[in-house]
Amino acid sequence: MIPAMHDGRQAGTDRRRQRVADAIKNAAKNGTPISVSGIARLARVDRTFLYRHRDLLALIHTAELESAGHDPAGSSPVSRASLQADLANAQARNTRLTARVQQLERRLSQALGEQAWRESGLGAPANVDELQRTITRLEQRTVELAGQLEEARADLDAARSANRDLTRALNQRN
Repeated sequence: MIPAMHDGRQAGTDRRRQRVADAIKNAAKNGTPISVSGIARLARVDRTFLYRHRDLLALIHTAELESAGHDPAGSSPVSRASLQADLANAQARNTRLTARVQQLERRLSQALGEQAWRESGLGAPANVDELQRTITRLEQRTVELAGQLEEARADLDAARSANRDLTRALNQRN
């Protein structure tokens, strides 16, 4: 690279670095919120310039932490930890609200589905309770009849056994 070109590029970089340093100082002095985007805008440089120059990025983050600790209105100090706690609380609340919304959506879906089912005429007949009672009675009757059948089979087996014994006794007498 031509030395004059190199010197020109270096001078441009130095001017941008100076503008960034000035922007950080002015923002801290004026109480302007400090962020990478905000400083880049004030210094009229691209954010990638700041990310390529880690020392400038470190200055911005340091100034950002210092300004976060001092409320410009002079009331209570705000620390990074308190902001992180607020963020964690907001995220937890968001999770709870999301779960609640999903629960309400399920309930609404069920209610709308049941309503559509009833209105379509495909729903269960109005006398479902009577049908349930009939089913219960028939199941009980089935159990009773199965018990009676079992008793009848036992009686039949006993009668057959007695019949065999009598036949055997008669055959032995002859």
